[in-house]
This record gives sequence, structure tokens and C-alpha cells, in this order.
Amino acid sequence: MYVAVKGGEAAILATHDLVAEARRGDPAVPEISVAQIREQQALACARVMNEGSLYDQDLAALALKQSQGDVIEAAFLMRAYRTTLPRFGSSEPLDTAAMAIRRRVSATYKDLPGGQVLGPTYDYTHRLFDFALMDSPAEMAGLDRAISGREGAGASVSGDARVKPEHDGLKAPLDARMPRVPDILGAEGLMEAEVPPEGDPRPFDLTRDPVSFPADRDVRLQSMARGDEGFLLGLGYSVQRGFGGSHPFVGEVRVGEVAVEFVPEELGFAVDLGDVTLTECQMVNQFQGSKEVPPQFTRGYGLVFGHSERKAMSMSLVDRALKARDFGEAANYPAQQDEFVLYHADNVEAAGFVEHLKLPHYVDFQGELELIRRIRREREERLAREQEAKEPDTMPEAAE
Repeated sequence: MYVAVKGGEAAILATHDLVAEARRGDPAVPEISVAQIREQQALACARVMNEGSLYDQDLAALALKQSQGDVIEAAFLMRAYRTTLPRFGSSEPLDTAAMAIRRRVSATYKDLPGGQVLGPTYDYTHRLFDFALMDSPAEMAGLDRAISGREGAGASVSGDARVKPEHDGLKAPLDARMPRVPDILGAEGLMEAEVPPEGDPRPFDLTRDPVSFPADRDVRLQSMARGDEGFLLGLGYSVQRGFGGSHPFVGEVRVGEVAVEFVPEELGFAVDLGDVTLTECQMVNQFQGSKEVPPQFTRGYGLVFGHSERKAMSMSLVDRALKARDFGEAANYPAQQDEFVLYHADNVEAAGFVEHLKLPHYVDFQGELELIRRIRREREERLAREQEAKEPDTMPEAAE
């Protein structure tokens, strides 16, 4: 049980001042702005938006600044703010096939309609420190000799000093619409069809209604979309290592902007509210088929805010694992059990439960302390009695 802590208000207020001081750091170093975080730490902002369940790049950057870069604390701030926002409706379903592509890769087809688009990615970097990033552009504007073969040439017209000038000519307009790989397989009947439930009901909202098990797929996807990236990554890894029986192909990963549309009741037609950056991943998994279903591929699906490929891929791996029962497969592993996944994916809840151990548990502890002292005392008394019973009678016998 918990007890109310009286007093200490001055100490608590002092911690607020200490947090502000620690957050600011050395006053001699220029303070980082929210705009800088939004533009230069976009991947961190994307994670905060996902786990905070709110798409707002400025607020995500502010949360990161306020929390000193603590992603879980930043997500907590986002969720707390989200609860204050009014709900005035739901958008139309997003059409990711019409995404304005920034990046689009497939591990299943080399030549795709629309082509492979590498885009911005760390997949082909050497994971070596670029110490030039520690210097201001005015002090070091030269190129890396290992990449360009020359120094002091400055940046290319693309604005990236590490890109060869001749690469600028490779930029070309992309196709306005690029079909998704699972749709290509679906046209041949080789991919599991995505059919909405009968009547196409409104998706479940786990922020407003309690979750029951077994959970439907819309609940599972919603929970994973706001779940902890590291947790889902570990589960996705376990699936591939034999704890789930799945080693799929990446059908497609695409990153880009998608239009959000809303239909006001007074108008009756869709209004474009703006664009959001999304990452979508569809995994292609094997399935042997059954008496009712011919052999075909099945899919795992992931859709997340921002540029978050690792999160989307992990989500799609776990999504397919959670569909085990739908295909008559055994659900023997954690990644296949929806109750385990959904109850433990939420890092805000997990952090709260772990960190609540810092709260005063004085009564509980004193009770256990008194109990263990009593048990030890009773043990010592019992051992003393047993020892006395074992000792021989040392009194001399009386003379006859």
C-alpha cells in the first residue's frame, strides 16, 4: 500500500529548478531550439509521435527538449497532452498506394513498377564516426577524401558535402502512383486477401474502451503502432530465431507523405486537411494452405508515423505472428500470444509500473521487516531448544 507523504514541498520545488538547470546544461553552449530538434532529429521525433500516439512534429520536438532526450518521458508528455484535445471526427482511410514516395524498397522483386527508390537511409553507411559533424561548416567545408577523392571542393548542388557532384544528375521525378508489392501478388491470387469485417465496423479505440481477449486485429495493430519500438524489435527478432516459425521476405517498405481527408457533416464531401509522413511495411510470409484455402502467401502489416522503418518492420513481423490462430497454427511463443504482446508493448505503462517502485512503500516495507525479524527470532529460539535437547547430561552421578 502507499502512504501520503507530508512535507518536503520545498525540496520537490527545488528538484524542478535542478531539472531545468540540468536540461539547459552549460550556459556557454548555445541552447538547442525546438525547430532544430524537429528538423535535425526527425527520427527521434518520429518515435515520440508513435509512442505518444499523436502526430505533431513541433510537440514531439518540444517533448524531447523538455525531457532531455528521454524518449519514454517525451511520449508520456505527448499522451498527457493528447488527452486534453477534443475529438471532432475520424478521417477517411488513408490511401498509401497514392503516397508521395521518399523511399521505397522491396526484397522480393528487383524490378518493380516505379522502381526501387533508396532515398535517405543509413543502410549503406559504414557506421564510422564522421568527425566533420563536430565542426562548423565555416571551419570545415571540404569533402571526405575517402568518398570523393579530393578535399576542399565544397558541397554539391544538393547541399550534401558527402555526395559526389555527379550523383546530382541521378535525381529524376518519381511515378505519381506506385503499386504495392502485395497488390501485385494479390492480382495473381498468390497473396492472402485483406477483407474488412462484415459491415465494415468502426475500428476499436483502445484509448476509450477496455481491451478484451482474444483481441481483434484492429486492436492489435493499434496497440503495436503506439508500442515500444525496442520491445517489438525484440519480439520480431525472436520470431525469426525460431520462437515463432517465421522468416519472411520484405514485400515492401515505403516512406513518404499521404494526404489526410475528412468529411464534415455539413459539407458531405472530403476536405484535404494536409499531409502526414508515414512508413508502411508489408512482409510476405509463407503459408502451406489447407483444405479450404489454397497455398498462398500471407502478410504481416506495419504502419507508423514518420520515417520509422525499424518500427514498421518489427510491427509487421509481430502482426503475422499474432495471426497464428487465424491459420490454425500453434501459438506456443510470446510473439504469438496477443495478451502478452498487448499488455507489455506499452512503454508508458511499463515505465510507470517499474518506476512506481520509487514511491513510498513505508508501511509495506515495515510490515515485511517486522515479519522477517519475527521469523528470524523464532528460528533462533527453535535452534536453541534443539541444541539443548541434543546436549548430553553433564551432571555427575551420585555416589552409592
